[in-house]
Amino acid sequence: MIQYVVDAFTDHVFAGNPAAVCVMEQWIPEETMKSIAIENNLSETAFAVKEGERYHLRWFTPGGEIDLCGHATLATAFTILNFYEKDRDVVSFDTMSGVLTVTRKGDLLEMDFPAYDLKEVPVTDAMEEAIGVRPVKAYMGRDLLCVLDKGNEIPDLHPDQEKVEALPGALLHVTGAGEEYDCVSRSFAPKLKIPEDPVCGSGHCHIAPYWAAATGREELTAYQASPRGGVVYCRVDGDRVRLAGRAAVYSRAELYVR
Repeated sequence: MIQYVVDAFTDHVFAGNPAAVCVMEQWIPEETMKSIAIENNLSETAFAVKEGERYHLRWFTPGGEIDLCGHATLATAFTILNFYEKDRDVVSFDTMSGVLTVTRKGDLLEMDFPAYDLKEVPVTDAMEEAIGVRPVKAYMGRDLLCVLDKGNEIPDLHPDQEKVEALPGALLHVTGAGEEYDCVSRSFAPKLKIPEDPVCGSGHCHIAPYWAAATGREELTAYQASPRGGVVYCRVDGDRVRLAGRAAVYSRAELYVR
């Protein structure tokens, strides 16, 4: 079985968010997919099988399967459009989050994703203790979104992973207004055995709707200020979010598993 590792939301390797991608002729056992994800020890390993005109896509973290992943979807689309079906500009995936479509637009790949419905929740002392800075606002979707008063504080945060794990939500996203970019953020996922997700696509299904509502703008350029860093071009359209980015292939390997 061939596996690609693709850095998503960047135009060069050693940046963005790496995802492993296996495009297979048929499904392998779920336990094997879980073991591969653990062995890879990346934030996401994607498995895709073509079924009709679409691909069935599943995502696994080292902590198990997840219902939505942006960077691994971008990486999978990049792999299919560059190595398997070079004559196509659009690829659609059947997933746990419905049909997701990715379209090639110049050197960008644009993903059509669902936007999370955000409910404002009280800011708590537990959030401040976990992050190290007290948020000014907090929201719940699938994940917890905490808004800071100063976006320039975000690159220097050192959250307490145990305390982050105790917070509600699958992941924690911390965001603030940017200077060079419209907003900056970081994403932490100790529940999924991922201390920090370098550039989180599904996180921007929370982050982009918040900033679109806060600024009144549908189009935003977002920067994920992890040590690797990455840029996400966002467009909010009702209950959908279009997330666009670049990708770069890092490796191609043969896996000796069945």
